[in-house]
Amino acid sequence: MVTINDVAEAAGVAPSTVSYVISGKRAISPKTRRLVEENIRKLGYHPHAGARALASSKTNVLAVVVPLRTDLNVSVVMEFIASAATAARAHDYDLLLLTKDEGPAALQRVASSALADALLVMDVEAADPRVPMLLALDRPVVLIGVPDHPDGLTCVDLDFAAAGSLSARHLAELGHRRIALVGPSPAVYERGTSYAPRFLRGFTETAREHGLAVSTRPCAHSYEAMRTCLDALFGDGPAPTGLVVHNEAVLPGLLSELRHRGLRVPEDVSVVAVCPDTMAEHHAVRLTTVAIPAEPVGTLAVEMVVRQLGGHTAPESGCSRPG
Repeated sequence: MVTINDVAEAAGVAPSTVSYVISGKRAISPKTRRLVEENIRKLGYHPHAGARALASSKTNVLAVVVPLRTDLNVSVVMEFIASAATAARAHDYDLLLLTKDEGPAALQRVASSALADALLVMDVEAADPRVPMLLALDRPVVLIGVPDHPDGLTCVDLDFAAAGSLSARHLAELGHRRIALVGPSPAVYERGTSYAPRFLRGFTETAREHGLAVSTRPCAHSYEAMRTCLDALFGDGPAPTGLVVHNEAVLPGLLSELRHRGLRVPEDVSVVAVCPDTMAEHHAVRLTTVAIPAEPVGTLAVEMVVRQLGGHTAPESGCSRPG
């Protein structure tokens, strides 16, 4: 059986360093962290037999880990959770919602107790500090989101790069030459939450391939922040005639503010909203949407974790293409 000492020896570090990488209890340099993670994967390290024995007590509970932050759109998150709960009940499982922003410590707490049989992890960052712990856990894990290096982990998500590309291409095909993106909160980009930069990359690359002038602005979840964002986009110089709103929280206020400024949708400005279809249906203005498939993604995440609980060990990847 591979031990923590084996990983430490292969990586050329102390066992305590491997432990800190896994637990996240101390800061470790990026270079050392990557080295330890590579050897965890290469050696197939898992926690000791005592932890596995503890995990053998079946709870019929799936833990959903999603830190609830001020920049998180709770209504969209709840669509994922509702679909996961429905799918879980079909397999005779309940959901346990873990919302405290504890990073790897929360995963360690679940893994060292009998709280749940498996984990569904949301709000995934590109360089997610929880990855080493997830790789070392002795129970099934599915990420709803994709880190930059998901090797060895099962992930499911919308293909956000394709969604960004589709949004820009749609506006180009309508004849727009100046377009803009109202993105998620600045904190989402600063934290490195993986979906935001993937969407931004797909949007800007496709816009430039079509020769479009493109502007992008993050937008915090407040009416004042949204007004400031529009001031910047429609201020000095030629204004965009096409907007992509990748921020469900400000969408209702943004549509209202456009009307207040005398801009009609779609006559004066086209708006593409990136949101679940259920949200788009509640606006007075008919919107073009790139749907966030909360229901199928939440359902697929549960199906994946149930397969793991049934003995399927090979990592899976499921990316829903935007429609």
